[in-house]
Amino acid sequence: MEQPVAREPVSTKPPSKPARIMSIVIGIGCLAVAAPAAPQAWPSKPVRIIVPFPAGNAGDVTARTLTEPLGQRLGQAIIVDNRPGAAGNIGMEAVKKSAPDGYTLLVTSLSPLVVNPVVMKSLPYDPIRDFQPVARIGWTGLMLVANANFPANSVQELVNMAKAAPGKYNYAHIGAGTLSHLTMELFLQAAGIDVVGIPYKGSSQALTDVVGGQVPLMFDGMTSANVQVKSGKLKGLAVSSPRRSVFAPTVPTLGESGVAALKDVDVLGWTGMFGPAGMPREIVTRLNAEVNAIVQTQDIKDRYAGQNLEVFPPGSADDFTAYIRIESEKWKKVGRDANVQPQ
Repeated sequence: MEQPVAREPVSTKPPSKPARIMSIVIGIGCLAVAAPAAPQAWPSKPVRIIVPFPAGNAGDVTARTLTEPLGQRLGQAIIVDNRPGAAGNIGMEAVKKSAPDGYTLLVTSLSPLVVNPVVMKSLPYDPIRDFQPVARIGWTGLMLVANANFPANSVQELVNMAKAAPGKYNYAHIGAGTLSHLTMELFLQAAGIDVVGIPYKGSSQALTDVVGGQVPLMFDGMTSANVQVKSGKLKGLAVSSPRRSVFAPTVPTLGESGVAALKDVDVLGWTGMFGPAGMPREIVTRLNAEVNAIVQTQDIKDRYAGQNLEVFPPGSADDFTAYIRIESEKWKKVGRDANVQPQ
């Protein structure tokens, strides 16, 4: 007959103190392995802002004006990284390829996002899908200027003259698909007039010829155009913004011209902050709040005023996203109607 196996008696005594301590240590170790590490609060290191233009460019100055106050608010250094080239495409692609962790941002004007798609057959990025709009920063209008001896003294007179003599008059622009060109084309399309474009290699040369009378008309940036208007060398017929510029308060908007077809025509040269697509929502929201607060301070308003830049009222990242889509569709249509051939 099989003998029963002897078993050790089960102790009813509580474990000794060293045994209890060991059990606790082992348990804590298991929890440490099982629990994921808590994410570090953002930002825990310097933040880089890529500017797709050279140092000293208006967009670069806009970005650098933000760095000190933004760094103070975030508690980290803000580093501006200029990546110029290919009409902004090099810097844009660098941001697209960056990790969407809030440590690489973008400050750019509208051109790489809504103008380049009109004039370039292929881009190394998708302007809508590859970037997360964060906040609008500032804007400026363009000014429609005329040679001081040009017969028209208003937009209404210019439209009447052009309708009476289609194709007789010329305007200067700084290249097919540039903002000065597309703005004039939008104006001509809305007004229903035919004025012939003359391309130049740069704003300075074009504006010089308008001053000299070789070409009578041009849409140019507020900074350079307003200097010539104030000196009396050019006439300011209209600004392209939806309201008058504080820097040229006597120059009416296109909507104030009395030409009904121009009532809703407006163009802004704007600058904003973006990040790569996929940025955490809480980081986007934090950055949006900080940028909105910074640009509303009088110090920043005054510094931007030196660039003829006005700041946008506060708005959400979603507002900016919707604005980008509207701008994109507007300029695509203008490019098609003007028969701009992407290169």
